[in-house]
Amino acid sequence: MDRKTRWLVPAVWLICLFLSGCSWGSTAAVEKEQSRQLEIGFLFDTFTLERWQRDRDIFVSAASELGAVVNVQNANGDIMEQKEQFRYFINKKVDAIVLVQVADETTTLRPEIEMAKAEGIPVIAYDRLVLDADVDLYISFDNEQVGRMMAAHMIAHVQEGKILMVNGPLSDYNCVQIEKGFLSSMEESGNKLQLAGIEHAEGWVAEYGFTCTEEYLKRGTNLKGVMGGNDGVAGEILTALSENRLAGSVCVVGQDADLAACQRIVEGTQCMTVYKPIEKLARKAAELAVTLARRQAIQEELTVIHDGSYEVPFCKLQPIAVTKGNMDEYITGQYHAEEDIYLNVVN
Repeated sequence: MDRKTRWLVPAVWLICLFLSGCSWGSTAAVEKEQSRQLEIGFLFDTFTLERWQRDRDIFVSAASELGAVVNVQNANGDIMEQKEQFRYFINKKVDAIVLVQVADETTTLRPEIEMAKAEGIPVIAYDRLVLDADVDLYISFDNEQVGRMMAAHMIAHVQEGKILMVNGPLSDYNCVQIEKGFLSSMEESGNKLQLAGIEHAEGWVAEYGFTCTEEYLKRGTNLKGVMGGNDGVAGEILTALSENRLAGSVCVVGQDADLAACQRIVEGTQCMTVYKPIEKLARKAAELAVTLARRQAIQEELTVIHDGSYEVPFCKLQPIAVTKGNMDEYITGQYHAEEDIYLNVVN
């Protein structure tokens, strides 16, 4: 072996060792990143509604099972507070942000969503679509179908007369979709129902259901049916009807399958509610949030929804119309306990 060959061998050996070390380091870094506990930020509008507390608990539990910790922030209905919370998550460099945007007509989280996307943080709109924001994913129920289910029940149980709509705020895009579905079905039915009016409970203030219904009754409007934007609003509608000795004789519908609504249904005052299986929604959202947080592609088939400016990937789930007749099939023992639902019913 000549002199050149003698120094060439160890040099090659050192190069190979160096390359091997680089490869090992790169693999270790990838493995470390994959094993790191993910952090997901979840921004809620409010917890005053019963259902949002369920969404939170199920999502946190499901995400934990998938190896992620969830940081929950509650804006208490204040859009400016939610903006601060969103920026906090961006600065904290969470792996994904899930958002129930505060329903507000004057302010949007579009700038914060753009900031998150610029930082490579995926944003998921949970149950409420954020308009003109191009979020990475929207997951919710078919809200037009919710409206159609409400209308279908009304059409089947009220042959003629006046119907009042007390929907939620139009700043909540779900309400826009529900209203569209409800009115389309009413128009297509061809029956003798007449729309007495369309009202909106701004900020989802349930008490507006009482005030509005009372006002129409004082005008002498012979209401045969009232659509409540959710079960909280429907409950207040029924309080007004009760005070006028009309509870049980006017068809009242709502959505969310709140316990109080289920009790009213088996008691015979509220006719139906639309159940949106929250466990299915929250678990699926946690699964998809973890997928995006790991920078992996979503494998299941999605549809799209137009947010006003962009086509947004949409994971669309199906709601269920619940009445006294199918309460035990869908709700009893699964969403609410039997003894709670039938608390005020004498066997």
